Amino acid sequence: EERLRMEAHLPADLKPRIPEFSPQQLVALRFASDAELPALARRVLDEKLTDQKAIKRLIKEWRADHLRA
Repeated sequence: EERLRMEAHLPADLKPRIPEFSPQQLVALRFASDAELPALARRVLDEKLTDQKAIKRLIKEWRADHLRA
């Protein structure tokens, strides 16, 4: 689901890199707003950030997860 969201919101140069995201990175990035996602995704990949808490701390505009069971 998050990979599909990235496909819709990341710029063309980042779309080929979507498979590089680990499940842990995707879980952390799911809370980023659509507007904030491209810059955060680039930073996570470029800086090889893997700690979920560290990634979540970078988020400025949180997106609620209303569908979480």
